[in-house]
Amino acid sequence: MIRQNIGHRRAFLKRSLVAAAVSVPQFISGRVLGLAGGPGANEQIVVGIVGMGTRGRALVHNIPASGRLAAICDADSRRTAAVVAEFQADWNVYDDYRKLLEQKDLNAVIVCCCCHHHVHAGILACQAGLDVYVEKPLAICVAEGRELVKAARKYQRVVQTGTQQRTMEMDRFACEFVRDGGIGKVRVVECVNFGGAIPYPPAGLPEEPVPAGVNWDVWQGPAPVRPFNQLLFALRMEKIDRRYWWGLWRDYSTGESGQIHSHGLDMVQYAMGADESGPVEYRLIEPGPNGRVDFRYANGVEVQLKLSRGPALGGIFVGDKCKMEINRNRFTTNPTDFVTGGPDPELAEKWRGVLGGDSIARGHVQNWFDCIKTRGKPNADVEIGHRSATICNLIDIARQLGQTGEVLRWDPVAERFTNSPEGNKLLDRPRRKGWELPA
Repeated sequence: MIRQNIGHRRAFLKRSLVAAAVSVPQFISGRVLGLAGGPGANEQIVVGIVGMGTRGRALVHNIPASGRLAAICDADSRRTAAVVAEFQADWNVYDDYRKLLEQKDLNAVIVCCCCHHHVHAGILACQAGLDVYVEKPLAICVAEGRELVKAARKYQRVVQTGTQQRTMEMDRFACEFVRDGGIGKVRVVECVNFGGAIPYPPAGLPEEPVPAGVNWDVWQGPAPVRPFNQLLFALRMEKIDRRYWWGLWRDYSTGESGQIHSHGLDMVQYAMGADESGPVEYRLIEPGPNGRVDFRYANGVEVQLKLSRGPALGGIFVGDKCKMEINRNRFTTNPTDFVTGGPDPELAEKWRGVLGGDSIARGHVQNWFDCIKTRGKPNADVEIGHRSATICNLIDIARQLGQTGEVLRWDPVAERFTNSPEGNKLLDRPRRKGWELPA
């Protein structure tokens, strides 16, 4: 077994070295690379950021030295003003990302606004000739996610999903170890269950005056028009009644499931070798918006959302040789000494830190930057992000349909249910006039 593990480590290191070689910027002009007006391989990448909430402020810290932030945007000018004051920066400031995307010196844009804007902003950025880093979940419905993939391919853009565990060495090694048979045949994967989204309250929330500096029309974007209420508008990290956070309502998000499962289930996808595919069956075990949903891959591996606590950003992979738990930036095995010759534990240290720290996503952003220069696919390419978000979206659909115990059969090629017309109706969502997805 030790010999097998060492062989896997050698293969992993070889792949890592090849990936590093591919990602080293080549000194070729941007015009030759098809980036007319874009950065040459030895030039800084000029970036804009859409969304100055908790995540946007954190990502300001994670832009590598090879990049230069030149523009920020948020529908709440109080947030942009606070960030400009904090950094004493000379950035262009916008309250509408459609205006930011017109800035001529930009090469790329980071989209980390509210989830219901991710795809709309991402497609517009691709059409503007910009490379895109879009935060998770990539999309709040399956149809939108596929449209962003199409746009990235049509306009030949480098689109990275913000699931940064894809760049962390411990996660990469562990997922590839499972994928390549290191723990034997995988019998089952156990994951934490996270709650889903709910319909907006029929009676709505009490209307309040729109604060000065808030572009409420832009914030609502493609979602239905509703009166302003501070609880709806609040950030998750603010001290609010969590029952009224925007990220809990289906018009804006897929709930905690989309926010957190997009990391953990992305690790499952990686370990299952399903980056361009996905599960084929979904089954609601318990009713309600937070009900447990299990799903199964075509190879028979079942993923059970049965845990109330545990590896929130990964899962427990039960193989016939070993049990391996994968979480952010770490993995453990049972038996404990099963893996020998894995990555140096010190590699994990550079990614430790809290949200907003200086390093948590910098490697992932650097991978995106490298691929902007080489035109290669990044570690969390848009197709990967779409497939992982699709699982979250289908979990939400299973909960909406409420058919406890019944199997929903999914065709990951056609991206349709084969036995649920009602489920297929929920693969897309209506959009407000003027905010339709760009053709």
